[in-house]
Amino acid sequence: MSAACRMLGHRMVFANDGPVMHFHCERGCGTTGYKTYPSEAHAARYSTAFNRRDTDDLGKRAPLIGLLPLRLWRMIRRN
Repeated sequence: MSAACRMLGHRMVFANDGPVMHFHCERGCGTTGYKTYPSEAHAARYSTAFNRRDTDDLGKRAPLIGLLPLRLWRMIRRN
């Protein structure tokens, strides 16, 4: 296990191959695994959901007052 994984935890990446979802640590520590689901749709749904990062939604689910500047910046950037 790498020092980064010991200090910060694993950064897992998920992918599916048919009904089998494979996962491994993005930091290269060697942690891997797989899980078999009843169908390819289940595996794809779970791998997509598990790959979401909190930073992908930064500003979308922000507290109203605390991150108001971030919300305004995102609104301006969209238009």
